[in-house]
Amino acid sequence: MSKFKLDEVDHQILDMLIDNTRIPFTDIAKKLLISAGTVHVRVKKMEDQGIIMGSSLSLDYEKLGYSFIAYVGVFLNNTSQTKFVLERISEIPYVTVAHVTTGKFNIFCKIRAKDTKHAKDVIFMLDDIDGVYRTETMISLEESINDKKRLMHTIFQELD
Repeated sequence: MSKFKLDEVDHQILDMLIDNTRIPFTDIAKKLLISAGTVHVRVKKMEDQGIIMGSSLSLDYEKLGYSFIAYVGVFLNNTSQTKFVLERISEIPYVTVAHVTTGKFNIFCKIRAKDTKHAKDVIFMLDDIDGVYRTETMISLEESINDKKRLMHTIFQELD
C-alpha cells in the first residue's frame, strides 16, 4: 500500500478532531475557510487509508468514582500461556489496557479502580488466572503527561 500524503489542511483537521472528536465538520470548515464537504471528503479519505480509526470518548473517571490507577506487571509460568492469560484478562473490565512485553514482565496492564481495596481485588483477579506466576504493581500518583498532539505534530514534521 502506498503511503498516504497528508497536507497542512489534513493536519489542521486532525488537530481539531484530536481536541474534540465530536466537533461538527461545519465548525472545522468555518475555522479553516473551506467547505464542510471538503472536510467530509478529507476525513473519509483518512478513514479509508486507516489513518483515522474511529473516534473515542474521553471520560472523567474521577467524577465516575474510578480515580485510582495502577500498572500491573504480570509474570507467566510459561510464555506459551500468553494468549490464554490475555483472554482471561480481557474478561476483567477494570483492566483497561494490556500489552505483551519484552523484559521483566510478560504482560503489562493498566487498571482503573475505585480505591486501594478495589484495586487489591482486581490484582487478586489477575493473580488467580491460571498460568500467572505472580504480579508486580505500581500505583500511579498522578497522570502528568497525556498529550497526543505533541506526537502528532512531530509525525507531521517528519513526513514533510
